[in-house]
Amino acid sequence: MKRALISFDTAFLPERRVDALIVGGGVAGLTAALSAPARAEIFIACKGRTTEANTYFAQGGVAAALSRKDSVEQHEQDTIRAGAGLCDLSSVRVLTSEGPAAVEWLIRLGVPFDRRGGELAFTREGAHSAERVLHAAGDATGRVIQTYLLEKISGRPNIQLMPHHFLIDILVDRGRAVGGLFLSAGGVLTCVWARSVILASGGFARLFRESTNPPVATGDGLAAAYRAGATLSDVEFVQFHPTTLYLAGAPRFLISEAARGEGAVLRNEAGERFMPRYHPDAELAPRDVVARAILKEMRRTNATSVFLDLRPLRKKLSSRFPTIGGVLRAFGLDPHRRPIPVRPAAHYTMGGVRTDLSGRTDVPGLYAIGEVSSTGVHGANRLASNSLLEGLVFGRRAIQAALDEPRRRTPGRLKHVVAGAAGPDLDVEDVRISLRSLMSRNVGLERHAESLKEAEDRIRFWQRYSLGRQFRDPAGMELQNMLTLAGLVVHRALWRRESRGAHFRSDFPRPDDRRFKRHSAVRAPHSA
Repeated sequence: MKRALISFDTAFLPERRVDALIVGGGVAGLTAALSAPARAEIFIACKGRTTEANTYFAQGGVAAALSRKDSVEQHEQDTIRAGAGLCDLSSVRVLTSEGPAAVEWLIRLGVPFDRRGGELAFTREGAHSAERVLHAAGDATGRVIQTYLLEKISGRPNIQLMPHHFLIDILVDRGRAVGGLFLSAGGVLTCVWARSVILASGGFARLFRESTNPPVATGDGLAAAYRAGATLSDVEFVQFHPTTLYLAGAPRFLISEAARGEGAVLRNEAGERFMPRYHPDAELAPRDVVARAILKEMRRTNATSVFLDLRPLRKKLSSRFPTIGGVLRAFGLDPHRRPIPVRPAAHYTMGGVRTDLSGRTDVPGLYAIGEVSSTGVHGANRLASNSLLEGLVFGRRAIQAALDEPRRRTPGRLKHVVAGAAGPDLDVEDVRISLRSLMSRNVGLERHAESLKEAEDRIRFWQRYSLGRQFRDPAGMELQNMLTLAGLVVHRALWRRESRGAHFRSDFPRPDDRRFKRHSAVRAPHSA
C-alpha cells in the first residue's frame, strides 16, 4: 500500500498558506467556509466545476423539525429506526437538535424554500413519521441551496474558491495533517499548507455502474485519508435509491422520493401495485426495503425495471416537480399518460472517514464532514433528506473546532519518493468500466460470499498492475482511488456476515446483533 500516489518535493512547488483548507464545494464545505470568522483565511478546492457536487443535484429537500406538527424527538426516532440498529445516539441528537437552527441560518441567508399560504411548505418522504422535508423550486432544492451559498462565498474576500483542483494526497508531517497536494486543470502541481484540513469531498457511489451521482463522486477524499493514516468506518453500507430512470441512453436520473410522498405508486410489469405486500408503509418504507422489493419484483416478473406511476400527481406534477417533468419530456415520456420505467441505483455511502461530533478524525489536524465522513448518524441506512442537513450541522461544527487548532509552524519542505512500476500503457478507462460493472454485479443490492470473493480476487488482480504506477493525470489517480476503495468495500462486506440496512447478504439474510451490531473499521497497514 503506497503512502502517496506520486513522488513530490514541496520545495519546488508553488504554494499557499491558509488557516483552513477545505476539500470539496458541496453543502458541507461551503457551510464550513461561510461559518468561519472574516479574519480566517479559507481555501476551498473543488475537483471539478463549482456546481459539480452531489448537493447541486439533490432534489427532495432537507429534513428538519420546524413544523408545529413535528418534534426533534420524532425526527430522532425516525433517523434511528431507518439506521437499523447502528446509529450513534449522540450523533443523531446533534443532527436533529441543531438541524432547525442550521436550516434557519439558510433562510436568513436568503434561501427561498417553497411556501404554502405564506408558511414553509413541508412534504413527507420514506420512513418519516411527519411532514418535515423542506424543498425549494419544487424539486431543485440542492441546486437552489448551492447557488445561494456560492453567491455568499463570492462576497467573502477571506475565502478563495478554486475549481478543477484534484486532491492527490493529504500532506502529513510527523503524523499530523498539514495541507494538501493538488493537480490543477493545467497540470500544475500545487501545495496548500493549512493549520487544519477539512475533507468535504463526498462519497464513492460512482464505484458502481448504475449510479445517480455525478462523475466526480469516486471517493478520492476517502482514499487520500486512508493513505494518510485515518480510520475508515462502515464502508460496506452503500444506499441504493429505489427509483432512478431506466431508459436506454438516459442517465440514471433520480426520481425524488418526495414524488412517492406526494402520492406516486410503484407498479410491476403486469401493472400491479406491489409495495403493500412488502411493508406496511408501502412506497414510504425505508429506502433499502423499497429497493430490494423492486429487485424481487423484477426477478419475479423477469423484467428489467418496474414502473413509477405519477398519474396520481397529475394536477401538481409540473409545479411540484418541474425538473423531473422536464427530463421525462426530453426523453419522450409523458407521466400523465403512463407510468415511467425505474430501477435502483447506487446513491449514497453511509460509511466514510471516522470522526467525532466535531468532525475530527484520528489523524491530528484532519477533519471530515458530509458524505465523506462517518459520524454514525446514518447507521446502516440513511433516512431520506438527512444528507443536506448533516452537511449543514457538521459543517458549522467542524470549522469552529478546526480554527481552534493551535497555530504551528508548517514544515519548510516535505519530500516523498514513489518507486513507479514500469510496464506497458494501461487502458485506464477499460479498467474503470470493468470495475464499475463488477461492483454493480457482485457488490450491489444483494451480496453473497461467492460473488464477493470473486470480486475480491478480480480487484486484487487489477490492483497488482495498477496501484504501483505513477500517473500524471487525474483519470489514472482516480482509478487508483477507486480500486483502493472497492477492495475495502468488498473486504468489509465479506466480514459482515449478516444483513442490516443497506447491506444485504443472501447467505446471511438476518441481522446478527450478537456479533455484528457494531461499526466496522479499517486502517492502512502502514498506520498501525
